[in-house]
Formats: sequence, C-alpha cells, structure tokens
Amino acid sequence: MPIHNTEQLLKAVALVSAVIAAVIILWYLVRRPPLGRLTKSLLLVGLGVFPAVVSLTGNIAGFEYTLSRPFCGSCHVMDPYLRDAQDPKSKSLASIHSHNHRFGENSCYNCHADYQMFGAITTKMNGMRHLFEYVTKYANTGPDGEGGPPIVLYKRHDLEAKKLTEDQFNAQMNGMCMQCHSSHAAIWVEKHEAFAEDVRANKQLCIDCHNEIHPLALSRRPKKEGTR
Repeated sequence: MPIHNTEQLLKAVALVSAVIAAVIILWYLVRRPPLGRLTKSLLLVGLGVFPAVVSLTGNIAGFEYTLSRPFCGSCHVMDPYLRDAQDPKSKSLASIHSHNHRFGENSCYNCHADYQMFGAITTKMNGMRHLFEYVTKYANTGPDGEGGPPIVLYKRHDLEAKKLTEDQFNAQMNGMCMQCHSSHAAIWVEKHEAFAEDVRANKQLCIDCHNEIHPLALSRRPKKEGTR
C-alpha cells in the first residue's frame, strides 16, 4: 500500500514493529533456546524496544488523525460542517479554506487550533471538553444535532463565563486569521484601509465582516414556517 502522509508512515512503522516483536516472542516460546547473550538481546528487543516503538508511533499516528477533517466530522452533529467544507461549490470560508492546499484535510484543526506556543496542548485539552459536551448534550440528538443547543465556539463560552476578557477574546480570534493573513500585505491594506488599524489593534474582528463561515450550521439556517 503506498504511503502518502506522516500518519500512514507511522501506522506502517507501528505494524512492522508489532509483527517483529510478535515473531521474536513466538520464536522464544516455541524453541525455548538457552538464555545466552543472543537470546537475551532478542528478548530485550522483542519485549522492550519494539513494543516501545509501537506505543510511540501508534500514539503519534492517533494524534495525527485527530488533526484531520474526517475525525472532526466523526460526531454526527458535525455533519453539516463537514458537508459544507467538502463541497467544492460552496463559497463559505470553511469550504474555501478546505480546498486550499495550505489547509487541505486538516482545515478544521488549522482554523480552530490555538496558535500560541502551547497551542497543540490547549487545543487537545479543549478537544476533551468537546467530547464531554457531545456526550452530555448531543449524543441523542437528531441526524445533524437537531434538538441540541446551538454549537458555539468554546472561546465565546469562555468570554460569556468571564474566563476571558474581551481584549483576550478579540486577540485570539484575530490571531487565528492572522496566522496566514498578514494585516500588512499590500493587497490586504488596499481592501481594509478604512479600518486596518482597528483590526490590528483587535478592536474589530475579522469574523465581524467575514461571517459566512459555516452556513449549514443549525443555528444559521433559515427558520421554517411555524417555528420559533
């Protein structure tokens, strides 16, 4: 099977290491050779080195998979977001970024991950928070999460709970966009000249104007007649 990315390489290394370890252990159990230097060395490799490689590469491969859009869409409440992101005809920001090679299949993670020094750690910690929210609020909802509460960015939750100040919230939200979009590039300045300084100072959010991010989200769909 061809290997196209880091995750597949790590899985292959884990599988090969597991097979080698199993062969060494079976060889010892079947042959029962004397415990000489060679046998002890092989047992050290089979019981220690290769299992450690399996554990390390397996965990890293699992982490790599959690960065992918299919993983993010594995909870049914995320189906509307996944469908839109994968739709080549959609003009939403999610779809546009998902079809940009810079983001590719990791578009969800690249746009939502915290960008600070320990961003990967805090992002995964919040992932566990998302899992708890899913189990307690959305597990028994309809196909797209109908019947559950509106899905809101955890940063907005923190803002409403006063765990973040408004300045911190604005800086984090604009910071995610400015990982890629420089506020000093000539084409950006030309289109945003009237309020460029406010954006740089985080007095105005990028998403205040660029708000067509996830149009299929339940909270953004037009209400049907007779519903509130």
